[in-house]
Amino acid sequence: MKNIDHLDLDGRLLQLLVTLVELGSVTQTAQRMDVTQSAVSHQLDRLRAIVGDELFVKSGRGIVATARAEALADQAKALLAQMQRLVQAEVFDASRLKQCFTIAANDLQRDFLLPQLLNRLREQAPGVSLRVIPSDVPTAEMLRDQACQLVISPRPPDATDIRHKRLFTDTYRVFFDPSQRKAPRSLKAFEAADHVHVVHTTQRKLEIDEVLEKSGITRQFAVTVSHFGGVAAFIQGSQRLATLPGLLRQGLLRGLADAPLPMPTPDMPMYAIWHVRHQRDPAHAWLRGALFQRTV
Repeated sequence: MKNIDHLDLDGRLLQLLVTLVELGSVTQTAQRMDVTQSAVSHQLDRLRAIVGDELFVKSGRGIVATARAEALADQAKALLAQMQRLVQAEVFDASRLKQCFTIAANDLQRDFLLPQLLNRLREQAPGVSLRVIPSDVPTAEMLRDQACQLVISPRPPDATDIRHKRLFTDTYRVFFDPSQRKAPRSLKAFEAADHVHVVHTTQRKLEIDEVLEKSGITRQFAVTVSHFGGVAAFIQGSQRLATLPGLLRQGLLRGLADAPLPMPTPDMPMYAIWHVRHQRDPAHAWLRGALFQRTV
């Protein structure tokens, strides 16, 4: 045969070689592989052309493998075993995992979720580590380009290849320094105050800011910072207000007082977000499972 090389090998040819060496009979090989004798002869001719050896010669009423065929059969067995493992689900063992997961999260999600997540992960997998990068307003490209394996954000990208699952729901609160003022009891008092504003580096506003603007509520911003971590210093010792997710009271805004806003506002959902390529990956599924253990 012309134009045949090693790339023409496939699993059936390898199985044919192993079976022929084992049984030494075209008839019995055809019966075991549930094909015709002519099919066995045809495939044997292909094998001979690929490897450049007779492989089997007549011996009495049967055939006998050449030394080359016996050597190749041993290699074929190993290759067939590898091919079988390729399509079988591997048993996942977290304790043997050595991997760094990159997670995109802003300072709220980072401080509230990830220290506990790391503790849970390393209890089962001491070889696992985390790398945390800012999520700002996440894009699908962050996950497509594998800049990170997971994003935690209230704003999942709208893309068909992105998956997400809600982690928890938070409420918006107004934060203030209780030594300097009381919570605003009316919309008028809320609008009259100076406010600390958070706009991430992407220049996209928080969802609550967009809601208040659409409702016609105006605020005077004394300062705008790019992260939640910059808020407390501008609230302490002043009468300023900041309208932010309530869970910040447990971390970056600990020590400040908080109260409901003097108007109805929507809740803030928080999502774990990942690319569809990781949907069935055992290590990623284990990572997500550990994250979902944390509920509010």
